[in-house]
Amino acid sequence: MPRLCEFFGIAIYLHWRDHGPPHFHAEYAGDETSISIEDLAVLRGKLPPRALGLVMEWASLHQDELRKAWTQAKDLKPVTKIEPLG
Repeated sequence: MPRLCEFFGIAIYLHWRDHGPPHFHAEYAGDETSISIEDLAVLRGKLPPRALGLVMEWASLHQDELRKAWTQAKDLKPVTKIEPLG
């Protein structure tokens, strides 16, 4: 499971060959959520409101990079790291 980024204790991951729709996973303090790359909708799970806000801010800045990383992971290629928020 490639780690794309980590900031403020939040870890952002993709899963190799994950199912659609394109999404990423965010973990913070034992909580996890999956977020759609295209519309940044929460697909499942939860994070504390402050952590979720930071993840959404980060994702909105890096949507094109997230799309590229999703394709790389689907193709089992090395995934490009993404700059953290902050």
